[in-house]
Amino acid sequence: MSIAEDFAADGPLARALPGFRPRSGQARMAEAVADALAARRVLLVEAGTGTGKTYAYLVPVMAAGLRVVVSTGTKTLQDQLFRRDLPALAAALGRPVHVALLKGRANYLCRHRLALALEDPLARNSSELARIGDWAALSGSGEIAELAGLPEDAPVWGRVTSTTDNCLGQSCPEFQRCHVVKARREALKADVVVVNHHLLLADLALKDEGFGELLPGVDAVVVDEAHQLPEIAARFFGVSVGTRQLRGLAADARAEALKAGVWQRGVESAVDGLDHAAADLAAAFAGSPARLPWTELPPGADAVLARLELAAQQLADTLEVLSDRSPGMESALRRARSAAARAGRVRAGGEGLELRWAEAGRRSATLYAAPADAGRALAEHVGARSCAWVFTSATLAVGDDFSAFMTRIGIEDAATLKLDSPFDYASRTRLYLPQGLPPPADPAFTGEVVRRALPLLEASGGRAFLLFTSHRALQEAARLLRARDLPYPLLVQGEEPRDRLLTRFRALGNAVLLGTQSFWEGVDVRGPALSVVLIDKLPFGSPGDPLLQARIEAAKLDGREPFREVQLPQAVLSLKQGLGRLIRDDGDAGLAVVCDPRLTGRGYGRVFLASLPPMPVVRSETEAVSFLEGLGLAGAELVG
Repeated sequence: MSIAEDFAADGPLARALPGFRPRSGQARMAEAVADALAARRVLLVEAGTGTGKTYAYLVPVMAAGLRVVVSTGTKTLQDQLFRRDLPALAAALGRPVHVALLKGRANYLCRHRLALALEDPLARNSSELARIGDWAALSGSGEIAELAGLPEDAPVWGRVTSTTDNCLGQSCPEFQRCHVVKARREALKADVVVVNHHLLLADLALKDEGFGELLPGVDAVVVDEAHQLPEIAARFFGVSVGTRQLRGLAADARAEALKAGVWQRGVESAVDGLDHAAADLAAAFAGSPARLPWTELPPGADAVLARLELAAQQLADTLEVLSDRSPGMESALRRARSAAARAGRVRAGGEGLELRWAEAGRRSATLYAAPADAGRALAEHVGARSCAWVFTSATLAVGDDFSAFMTRIGIEDAATLKLDSPFDYASRTRLYLPQGLPPPADPAFTGEVVRRALPLLEASGGRAFLLFTSHRALQEAARLLRARDLPYPLLVQGEEPRDRLLTRFRALGNAVLLGTQSFWEGVDVRGPALSVVLIDKLPFGSPGDPLLQARIEAAKLDGREPFREVQLPQAVLSLKQGLGRLIRDDGDAGLAVVCDPRLTGRGYGRVFLASLPPMPVVRSETEAVSFLEGLGLAGAELVG
């Protein structure tokens, strides 16, 4: 049976899958993927929301009978492919396929580290550790997501999962029962292996996290949510040193020394020295922006980093004579040496690590040094594999042009296919571009955005995402909206975990959610609970963003025009992602709002508009409110 017949109205998918309906774009994509697999070539596909791109690449993958790696952007999508989509398609098509799911180490329990934690007198009374111990005795896969009621970001998981740094490898007493090793073995036997982008890059670069054994034997790689890959690659092909990682080393060195009976004053002093230096570095970044260039490090941060490098080396020197006591002590020595070397390389930069920057968390900091052109490094690894490559996403092209994405991943020649969304944007949506707003740099801009949003929220009965390009604007908008005492629940990013906010938003049914960049993509809210998506400004990257600065400099060196070929394409793709939250299903309808007057006042606005779905444009508040009132939302019964 041909690929086209699989997707036909009377084909096996229509017969076996409830709700399946033929979509011409889906069938076209499937045939293009099949051709790329057969020819072992590179294919780029932009598939608009609703195309059904997942089935469009999985069906030809299964039909080809090849060994394939499928890489996704999130663990949620990994789980969906492995647990739902691939089994459903195998049953519908009658094509059994051996599938494996491979996640990063941090997603699997480490039996050895659990044993260490349970022996630690400071932690053995932890109720969380006790729960993990009870679950560990029963779990077959060791995936931490199995344990309900304990969030995957709970700090305790860091004590009982491994990293590339602290894994003992074949020296580990639990090696034969290791959950990570078991998952790897299954992956090597499988026809289709589902990974994430970090693991894909690790395997490309033969780094241990990806174990470097998977890709040499595969016939094809499919990269879903491919628009995320360049940003991840920029971090991956560099060197980093992080305070959480170093404090974890200090804790592990302490535990291993206690276990080996060598907890002496010198060891204690070296361990405390590293722990204190890491804590001081994290404190130095308190209140800093999420990402900042090296030239804008907080006062004293470079000196603290130098002290941290010295502390890591002193720990290594101290452990040198004790490393033969146990595999764990030997691992701690290796990690201390590595930490000192990485801290030194980050401090020095140069030697292929031209770009340096820092990222700050609430209680942590990570400092990076990376190549200025990650696309070139990525291309070298991709080109070294003579297999088919399929890159797909809802946002890869600017208009019909894929060149910006191709440049970012270092690919010069590829087949391309752009498929518009099948949804009826002409009748189900409007794009509202308010008139008379001040320039985005005006101090009154955010207040005016909020004022323009109020009648829309009244007409929709809440049910809105208000998306901002900065945390400062988000906080100002939240303050102004709270002062209005809205009759709708107000959910604000940063006040609760992201997943919790989304769960509440769906359940409430009439909430207004304020978010920044993390809500611009990967968020799927179907039905009337989300009927307005408002974006305050065109999402041009911050001039101070070190990654953007590096791309601009690289463009200048290549003789390319940075604004047209770097900044504008990135902003267009980001806007497409943000507005893409609005329509997720055939029955969805709603209003998209972009408040930035540059969209109509500058010539490059036409590039943005040409790249968006075909939403009819309205310019007056009256038209926008009338459209929302016509959807009958304000008085609709709540879903939750």
